[in-house]
Amino acid sequence: MVMKRIANKNILSVKPYVPGKPIEEVKRELGLKNVIKLASNENPYGPSARVLTAIRQAARQVNRYPDGACYYLGQELAKKLGVSQSQLIFGNGSDEILVLAVRAFVSPGEEVVVARPSFLVYDIASRLAGAKVKAVPLEGFRYNLPAMKKAVGKKTKIVFIGNPDNPAGTYVTRDEVQKFFKGLRQDVVVIFDEAYFEYIDSKDYPDTLNLLKKHKNIIVTRTFSKMYALAGLRIGYGIADPEIISLLNRLREPFNVNSVAQAAALAALKDSRYYRKLAGKFKQQREYLYKNLARVGLRYQKSAANFILVDVKKDSTQVAKQLLKKGVIVRDMSFWKLKGFIRITVGTQQENKKLISTLEEVI
Repeated sequence: MVMKRIANKNILSVKPYVPGKPIEEVKRELGLKNVIKLASNENPYGPSARVLTAIRQAARQVNRYPDGACYYLGQELAKKLGVSQSQLIFGNGSDEILVLAVRAFVSPGEEVVVARPSFLVYDIASRLAGAKVKAVPLEGFRYNLPAMKKAVGKKTKIVFIGNPDNPAGTYVTRDEVQKFFKGLRQDVVVIFDEAYFEYIDSKDYPDTLNLLKKHKNIIVTRTFSKMYALAGLRIGYGIADPEIISLLNRLREPFNVNSVAQAAALAALKDSRYYRKLAGKFKQQREYLYKNLARVGLRYQKSAANFILVDVKKDSTQVAKQLLKKGVIVRDMSFWKLKGFIRITVGTQQENKKLISTLEEVI
């Protein structure tokens, strides 16, 4: 109790982020031999052979500090994206870039606009900064950008837009974004969290890098955790105007991205054929899950990402627990105030078959 009295009061307003349980933990707790994890939107196929080779080679140099600027990775990524290296910043996951942005632009008492439900880090980072969080409900599981624009007030400093968004898996379109920016103040920072960018194949998806040329108040964040299958190495990046990047670099820890992660990410960028092939697999398996969830009699939200939000029509906490006992880890969405829903990561064909058969038993 003494520590709570002297702690930063903003900490006490935050509910800790609860990650999905690791496979090994579930095996230990329940005495199971075979467990599949479809809870954390990870890539079940793993990185390419080229990436694994790069990891092994980089491991020989872990006695040295990493390149704090991620120079060679930045050089390759800048070429791939068609931006300058001065527009890039790398983080310990894209989460770190989101946190740095809040620290850079938000002071206690100022406002941040988010959708609800959405990625919990937006809310957590903002509350820790002492900001007032203005949450705008989703409409039909989609961002209501007109309502979010109306929520922008004199004290608003940041608007977060997850695109595609977690946990709904929906996205905002090019036209919706263009309308959103009309009349929006230039001193409001708009953060597009594009962690699932590589799964998108929709023609009406906004080209945020092109928007950057016109709007200097945009930050785009992406990650190597999802499609690139480097979640365990924690590496993501931000793209913005050089002035914004310069501000974020003032806050960034000197060696925030380890050398193994940098080498793996660089190799991943050079192995686009492997990841294009994976994108096709995910699309195929997503359709498999749609078909079989409907067959089981469950409603779901069509997703532009590698996960699906599913209405289980009963207590989702109990459903998730029953699935867990049978060796299937999914995400109970009660914490997001989506009672009756679970979120399922698109797995391999074998994993998805086990999920469906186990769901049939439980439901």
